[in-house]
Amino acid sequence: MSDNALNGVPLTDNFQNGDVSFWYRQIGIPAQRAPLPGAREYDVAIVGGGYTGMWTAYYLKKAQPELRIVILEKEFAGFGASGRNGGWLSAEFAGSRERHAAARGRQAMIDLQHAMFTAVDEVIEVAASEGIDADIHKGGLLHVATNPAQDRRLRAHLADLRTWGFAEQDMRLLDRDEMGERIRVSGALAAAYSPHCARIQPAKLAVGLARVVADLGVDVFEGTTVTEIRPRTGAGKAAAVTDRGTVAAEYVIRATEGFTAGIKGQHRQWLPMNSSMIVTEPLPAEMWERIGWREFELLGDEAHAYCYAQRTADGRIAIGGRGVPYRYGSRTDVRGATQPQTVAALRKILTELFPATAAARIQHSWCGVLGVPRDWCSTVHVDHATGLGWAGGYVGSGVTTTNLAGRTLRDLVLRRDTELTALPWVGRQVRQWEPEPLRWIGVQLIYSLFRAADRRETRMEHTSAYARLAGLISGR
Repeated sequence: MSDNALNGVPLTDNFQNGDVSFWYRQIGIPAQRAPLPGAREYDVAIVGGGYTGMWTAYYLKKAQPELRIVILEKEFAGFGASGRNGGWLSAEFAGSRERHAAARGRQAMIDLQHAMFTAVDEVIEVAASEGIDADIHKGGLLHVATNPAQDRRLRAHLADLRTWGFAEQDMRLLDRDEMGERIRVSGALAAAYSPHCARIQPAKLAVGLARVVADLGVDVFEGTTVTEIRPRTGAGKAAAVTDRGTVAAEYVIRATEGFTAGIKGQHRQWLPMNSSMIVTEPLPAEMWERIGWREFELLGDEAHAYCYAQRTADGRIAIGGRGVPYRYGSRTDVRGATQPQTVAALRKILTELFPATAAARIQHSWCGVLGVPRDWCSTVHVDHATGLGWAGGYVGSGVTTTNLAGRTLRDLVLRRDTELTALPWVGRQVRQWEPEPLRWIGVQLIYSLFRAADRRETRMEHTSAYARLAGLISGR
């Protein structure tokens, strides 16, 4: 597309919408590996070549090199959310702390949060040791409040975190002056800062992980669509049925996240939530002088229909949020194409946060799906009776959680009783999403209420009742 504007949004002459994320446009789409050559048998078959699948294969192979492991991927390793996300290697964990605590106690949830702190550094250390250059910079995370209602919500959230084991060094409040020394966000009243976060270039991490697991001896078959996952029956093994043959294995691990609905019998398991991003052209030095952001912190706001952003290694701003949050019937996006109104909405958020970017042009837009369980809580599980396992439902907080999932699945498959297998998200199962059209109506209503709440809160000092109603309907 060479138009100079899209719904009023200034674009670069080489603007691209969808197909792949900017992250892959930057490094190039990897050459596709060969598909499954026919029926095979393995010790562990992993369905899905994203971060979860690759981390699981990595840690299993490291623990027991003799294991025969295969990854089955419909497109190419890293095609989905792993190569399209906002690049937040953060310690944030999806779901209600109270719900997780109800499973195994309050201390177990605190242990889970500390495991997430550790997982951030684990990813950084593995990337360094395996020679994966993913533009990693551990500059921390900033959540900013841009109106009084957000300010009150931010302070209340921080006070609540103190009761869940967050010390001052884990997350602290910045006043307006201290925040301004880090980053100059227009209208910001306050911010919370956590050091437990690093910027990454998502596609570089995905491509690097795929290389590493293949070098370890894991078979990675791409262009192979898994249509059904079958449990162990009698003397028969569990199986992944594909369009190129059936793979039998002692364990079949489902690591399909937002694409889970495409597998037989899984249509209502996890809702594929859509998230969209745009990225600017490289910004000039004088624009960065006005913005600050010298420590490359990851940036989010306290809006209900929140945004997430990073300063890239090559001097751009990549910013994302919910566009069209859900497509009827759990359909996924068409090759990552983003609606013009979503591009315009994200552009508006960008210029509201950073007025200096008004003259900057947008170079790329894309979208992808993430998995949402009915209770909005991530889960990991292995059933030794059926030979089936899974991990996911990250609700947009998956970059780090996938690493914790991979190490936990390793211990579960190998029947190890460890601190990881005792964490409260292990074995969590919830009811399925409602059938259509209730599912579609519910999601549209939830996000309409959240957006209405954000509009109302520009002239209020407390959280809108619309947001509380949306939270009640969603079951978050």
